[in-house]
Amino acid sequence: MGLFNRMGTVVKSKMNKLMDRMEDPRETLDYSYEKQLEMLQNVKKGVAEVTTSKKRLQLQRSKLVLNVEKLDGQAKEAIQADREDLARLALERKSALATQVQGLDQQIADLEKEQEKLIAAEKRLSTKVEVFRTKKETIKAQYSAAEAQVKISESVSGISEEMADVGMAVERAENKTEELKARASALDELIEVGVLDDFTSSGNDIDRELAKISATSSVELELENLKKEAGK
Repeated sequence: MGLFNRMGTVVKSKMNKLMDRMEDPRETLDYSYEKQLEMLQNVKKGVAEVTTSKKRLQLQRSKLVLNVEKLDGQAKEAIQADREDLARLALERKSALATQVQGLDQQIADLEKEQEKLIAAEKRLSTKVEVFRTKKETIKAQYSAAEAQVKISESVSGISEEMADVGMAVERAENKTEELKARASALDELIEVGVLDDFTSSGNDIDRELAKISATSSVELELENLKKEAGK
């Protein structure tokens, strides 16, 4: 069981890392902002619907009040015409309509309270959404800047690694060059002392020795001539 638990933990860890690479926080923030805007829009629709319903009830109440006033006038006319039966009928209808008006007044009052609550909720939510929008844009800007800096740092790091490789290659080339120069110098020295034959030059060792004697004789002869000219 312990092994399976550890394997499950490793798998979850790898999945979380994979999700971190795939998830762009800027897209998540934008999605959250869109959802908040939808909520705000729904609240606004609620306010509009409550307001519309209240207006309808107010219009109904106005019509009922007009009918109540009309029935009141009819009852008075019926009394003047000695029609008590009509007056009673008008007053009964007036009473029924007055009861309806009272019921509408209660409904209108309830809708006004609901309207006030929704308007207050809309204001609070609108403020929160605006604050979130500002914060969202700030975080997105910071994330983009950090992302750009990471890319630049990675590029610089890559260049540094390449330059390090180049530096090592240059160092190896310099070492080889010094070795070749030292070897060439040693060979020249050996050739100079006669240990090695210089096959790059013309003639053999006898020719070289005769050339040295000739050069020495020429120098001595020239030196004697100079002495004679100087009177010595």
